[in-house]
Amino acid sequence: MNNVKIFLATALVASTSASFAAGCLSGAAVGGVGGHLAGHHGIAGAAVGCAVGHHMAVKQQRKADAAAAQQRAAAASAPANK
Repeated sequence: MNNVKIFLATALVASTSASFAAGCLSGAAVGGVGGHLAGHHGIAGAAVGCAVGHHMAVKQQRKADAAAAQQRAAAASAPANK
């Protein structure tokens, strides 16, 4: 029964927003297992894991966006070969 609750909670959070789903499912899976092993707190672990997974995905996306912006700036300032 607890597995069903974890699945439904994860599906509910993931379906609320496509942008929030980034990292949430993998984080929820890891957090759910960790919470279960730490004393049958699978749902709390899944919720925290979802939040952490989303935070890490956003952090990674911002880093990738900054690198792409830096590459565009470098390409724009480079002299054109004619």
